[in-house]
Amino acid sequence: MGAKVSRTDFEWVHTEEPHATRRKIILAIHEIAHNLAFGHNRALHNRIFGFFANLPIGIPISISFRKYHLEHHRYQGDEVIDVDLPTLLEAKLFCTTGGKLLWVLLQPFFYSLRPLVVRPKPPTPLELVNLIIQLFFDAVVVKVFGFKVLGYLLIGSLLSMGMHPVAGHFISEHYMFRKGFETYSYYGPLNWITFNVGYHNEHHDFPAVPGSRLPEVKRIASEFYDDLPQHHSWSAVLYDFIMDPDIGPYARIKRKHYGLES
Repeated sequence: MGAKVSRTDFEWVHTEEPHATRRKIILAIHEIAHNLAFGHNRALHNRIFGFFANLPIGIPISISFRKYHLEHHRYQGDEVIDVDLPTLLEAKLFCTTGGKLLWVLLQPFFYSLRPLVVRPKPPTPLELVNLIIQLFFDAVVVKVFGFKVLGYLLIGSLLSMGMHPVAGHFISEHYMFRKGFETYSYYGPLNWITFNVGYHNEHHDFPAVPGSRLPEVKRIASEFYDDLPQHHSWSAVLYDFIMDPDIGPYARIKRKHYGLES
């Protein structure tokens, strides 16, 4: 459990993230229908639906996640902007087999708190609305069902992001399991309960396409996706991440930040 990872730094590259390039090439070949939960022209409807979907989680994350996640898409691998990247402190502290196991168990805290530490942003009015709605829902749960039920929701949310097969997608998506490749898809059955989040290359290439349509993206552009490295088991991803000395928090591709945020 004390074996150290072989990497001592992130994988630095000087090329742009691959999804913008591949998206341009594919659009020269295929026409994609863009659609979201309620369509691009109904932004408020999408936010309200986000508040509703947030309720069982127990803590308000819908709006906060969105504002950081959109930057992750636009600036993937940017050393300053992409808060999906582990910090240097994380990479140094959790560089052994036992350390990586602990890091996976604590992943919900790193995933949710890292943006607030490395790239804090002032709260928006919609975040306040999200907070009020969530606190009201939590209060109703406590009043009607008691604290144990609220605890069940909160603990369930934490466990589902840590040492859990479905949580393997957090690591499978962008950790470099094969040198030079920074995004990986998974096409297995767990996509049925995760809204096709496993179709991650397709998602980054076409972020405006809803999850239900991502298998269609892969089908009509199969010549671009079939030969890319892919995962076949999220459980195997967790095991390999912890046990393989060539993989760890350092196994991410990073890009220098040039200050172009708009």
